[in-house]
Amino acid sequence: MSRFYWVRHGPTHAKSMVGWSDLPADLSDTAQIARLSAHLPEDALVISSDLIRARATADAITGRRTRLPDDPDLREIHFGDWELQVFDKVADQDHLRAFWEQPGDIAPPGGESWHQVSNRVSASAARLLAAHPGRDIIAVAHFGAILTQVQQALSLSAYDAFAHRIENLSVTELHWQGDRWRARTINHLP
Repeated sequence: MSRFYWVRHGPTHAKSMVGWSDLPADLSDTAQIARLSAHLPEDALVISSDLIRARATADAITGRRTRLPDDPDLREIHFGDWELQVFDKVADQDHLRAFWEQPGDIAPPGGESWHQVSNRVSASAARLLAAHPGRDIIAVAHFGAILTQVQQALSLSAYDAFAHRIENLSVTELHWQGDRWRARTINHLP
């Protein structure tokens, strides 16, 4: 069995849609970072998306764990033309609502759909499982990336997956049991 510990990066404090923009994380709560690191298995491998907020969070919790190269496939949803916009300022509100309320093939202009995000993140998880069978893996990623894996583990629709909170510096523990994912905890704040 392989265990994945999906960790959401530290907060950016942005009040807009942040996808591929490279905003830094606020990692000033060192006590919370220490609790998070202590909660995670000491012999786990650590990987993160290549965005600075995930990389810095991974670096802060790595300690003596082995750090794998960053993986751009663990990035957040690519919001395209909506990037860094506040929800109520997006010109095409019908398109925006459809993206969030009917996640699947609908994509932001110049961005990616839920299915594209899910396929990208799932491919990364599959590569990690194949390269490191039976190992514990800490994957520092983003809200959308983590939710794609929660959706698979719980066999939910994408819409129902969005009902789950994934807070900054939370842990979502999923176990690969040879034929499917199983959720152990979702959104745990150590």
